[in-house]
Amino acid sequence: MTYTYDPLKIKERGKDQMRLELGDTNVEGGAMTSALADEEYDGILAGLRPGRRPWLFAKLYALEAIMFKISYQVDTKIDPLSYALGARAQLWQALYDKIRKQVLASVGLPTMDARAMDKPYYFHTGMHENTRTALNTPFRKTT
Repeated sequence: MTYTYDPLKIKERGKDQMRLELGDTNVEGGAMTSALADEEYDGILAGLRPGRRPWLFAKLYALEAIMFKISYQVDTKIDPLSYALGARAQLWQALYDKIRKQVLASVGLPTMDARAMDKPYYFHTGMHENTRTALNTPFRKTT
């Protein structure tokens, strides 16, 4: 497993940008300091379509992987030495909840398919007119 981070590549859509957005940039300690390896990020981002929504889904999936990975870690205290790994999990959980809300908000809004934008409108003036009547009025009042 490799653990790399190049700040010069954060504008490119890839593992470096994902590491920056998730705060997983401390890679000097390898698996001890990084949440996920490069191969795990590459696997999550493989075949990612363009757009904001797929990126949010990939970020949420990466956060789920991180949460599963650190879920077994517990707080430990041995005399003066203590490890508060629960605080780390709470930080990831807060970020997960924030990204999940963004994903749910993006899914709830209907969007127009780009292919449908090139077609003529379905509704048009006079679409309810009956061409078989003499006056061509849609709701003719009879007395």
